[in-house]
Order: sequence, then structure tokens, then C-alpha cells
Amino acid sequence: MPSTAAYDAPAPLTVGFDLDMTLLDTRPGIKATYEALVAETGVPIDADLVVTRLGPPLADELANWFPAEHIPEMLTRYRALYRDHAFAPTVPLPGALEAVAAVRSQGGRVVVITGKYEPNARLHLEHAGIVSDALVGDLWAEGKGTALRELGASVYVGDHLGDIVGARAAGAVAVGVATGPYSAEALTAAGADVALADLTGFPGWLAGHLAA
Repeated sequence: MPSTAAYDAPAPLTVGFDLDMTLLDTRPGIKATYEALVAETGVPIDADLVVTRLGPPLADELANWFPAEHIPEMLTRYRALYRDHAFAPTVPLPGALEAVAAVRSQGGRVVVITGKYEPNARLHLEHAGIVSDALVGDLWAEGKGTALRELGASVYVGDHLGDIVGARAAGAVAVGVATGPYSAEALTAAGADVALADLTGFPGWLAGHLAA
């Protein structure tokens, strides 16, 4: 009789991570990009305010500053300016590199699911020295859930309430990190299965999660 071991083997561990304010502190680069956009357009954008509410789609933020008919043009221009201003000042958040390494040490796959424009997200990862097995950009909330399901992710880590929505939509464990706009308490109240102060606590949590 043929062996059924291949059918009974558990799926490989796949952990998804958000990018902005989860793996990387992109605030300085985003602020610099908006300031460059202000210099070009003359539109008064409060870049300090913008970087306190990262997460939702870029078009949503631009709609706070530009008429609807100008949004497509501003999206294109922002993304071009981003390449000149955003990468150099961006650094990994505390524990980010170790969190990725912890997944690898368990034989797992690392996938990055982000709302950021995918080509710029890829350059960010390269600049930071973070290698992902898959990267999907331009997704938000439930849209992230679709990508997580397709990639077989059982855990999703993010800093925003929208990330928790995405994890729930995928049936994945929602791990919140309080390095973005929300506290650990707010992330828990929104449905996170676990809320960490930052990613320095992720390797220990993952080891316990897998042992359980």
C-alpha cells in the first residue's frame, strides 16, 4: 500500500509581516518624500501628521491634501520622489532582523504583505538586508487576508488595526506590535491574539507558539 506520509505531513511554517512600522521605521523617509512633494506642488501638507497615521492606502492620505482629480498624478509623483528620499533614512525596527531569523531557524518561510507600492517595498527590503520568500504590495485589510491565504501563512504580524483585519480574514494568528499608531491594549481590543511591545519579543513568542 502506498505511504500516506506525504499527505499527512504538516504544511511548512509561513509567517507574514507588514512592512511600515512593523519591520521598518519608514517615518523619516516618508516625511522627506512628502516635504519634497510640498516643494514641488506648493500644497501645504503636514508631513509630521502624516507619519503618525501610516498604514492605509497612499491614495487615502493624498486625498486629505489634493482634489480627487489630481490623486493619480500625485500617486505617480510621490512614488518617484520616494526612490530619491526614502531609503537612506529608513532602518529596521528593534528586533526586526531577529524576528525574520527566528522564522528561518524554525525552517519557516517569511512573506511580506504590505500596503506599500510593491517595487518600492522590494527596494526597502534590499536596502535593509531583509530577504523574503514572497512580497505582495498595494494591499490593505481584507486584501492582505487574501494574499496571506494564498501564501499559506498561519501567522501575520503588523502594527495597524488593518493588519489584524487581514490576519482574521486569512484565519491566521494575529500578532500585533505596538511600534505604530496603536498601543498593545488597542491592538488586543481590536482582536489581536497577542500584542507585543516590539519585535524583540517575537522570537520567544514564536518558540512558545510552535511548542504549544
